[in-house]
Amino acid sequence: MKNIFIKNFCTLTKKKFKKSTIELHEPFFKKNEITYLNKCINQKIVSTHGKLTEKFEKKLSKYTKIKYITATNSGTSSIHIALIALGLKRFDEVLIPNLNYIASANCVLYLGGIPHFIDTKPETPFIDLKKLEDYLNKNTKKINGICINLKTKRRIHSIMTTHIFGHIDEIIKLKNLAKKFNIKLVEDASEALGSFFNNQHAGSYGDVGIISFNGNKIITTGGGGAIVTNSSKLSQKIRELVTICRKKNTIEYDYNDLGYNYRMPSINAALGLAQMESLKFFLKTKKKIYKNYKEISKNFEEFELIKEPKNCESNYWLQGIILKKNSLSYRNQLIKFMNKNGIKSRPVWKLMSKIKYLKKYDHMDLSNSINLEKKIINLPSGINLIYEK
Repeated sequence: MKNIFIKNFCTLTKKKFKKSTIELHEPFFKKNEITYLNKCINQKIVSTHGKLTEKFEKKLSKYTKIKYITATNSGTSSIHIALIALGLKRFDEVLIPNLNYIASANCVLYLGGIPHFIDTKPETPFIDLKKLEDYLNKNTKKINGICINLKTKRRIHSIMTTHIFGHIDEIIKLKNLAKKFNIKLVEDASEALGSFFNNQHAGSYGDVGIISFNGNKIITTGGGGAIVTNSSKLSQKIRELVTICRKKNTIEYDYNDLGYNYRMPSINAALGLAQMESLKFFLKTKKKIYKNYKEISKNFEEFELIKEPKNCESNYWLQGIILKKNSLSYRNQLIKFMNKNGIKSRPVWKLMSKIKYLKKYDHMDLSNSINLEKKIINLPSGINLIYEK
């Protein structure tokens, strides 16, 4: 290994956290999870949504100060329903960051929509708004109030932003940009429970937002998600869609429309209620983990630690570094060494534009994200870095 710095980094990291092997991110449970789950099992309400699901939604609403929350069985199903509720039609285009998790593009394709990839800033994994605005000014036109892609003649329906690693960047500017071009704003806050921008919770700026409670998120329901909005009308549509559009106040199994069986089961909600009791502790610990990495990183010039953007109070869900050297083989070499030496790290997601079935779709110049992909490494970030289970 020619790059001695990464060996030193591994040594310092294991010494700082007092561990010989550090997993990337594991769920952290206390005894209250068992209490909630036992109660759920004893009541024999474990599958279909019930009082626990509703209680979990209310608890999320109280914490985030977002009026309407519908808990679902996954973050992906949340995105799917959000796009349906916002009226995405076949061949509509959705602007999606090129540096992103695959669920965003997949959900657009589920509905016959067209993903349209946009670029990041040069040195941070967030949308380059100036570059995007210039691109839209040159390549779109509003016709009867509808934003039309001049090249494809299709409607640009919405833009989906992802709060990567829990960080929220320039969301007010993005909201204003979406308003200027009359396109919907979807906040993928999958990773951002507990993150705020100007004291306003992630997911509350868009027409709709989504949160994930997958096993690796800051709190987990095992599998699950939530759709959040401050629109009563939109919320009613969402709630109907995730409960298979079954007609109410009738003994017959009849339905208003095509619906989806996506509501969060009670047993998942029970786990979520227990985890919510630990959220403040999790957030405090995440910031402590970041500060430890910040102290370690002072010893190295080869990379910079990703930090929260201006006006953002991040949950610091997943720590990441940006290498100074721009090389995929170099990045992969470092990751292999770190994993071999007990620091379980990973690369950032493969770019949307490089995935085989997505390569054909329209995009702006993506040079920033192409370079940035080569330089990001995610570091172990679980609560168990500091506290034992």
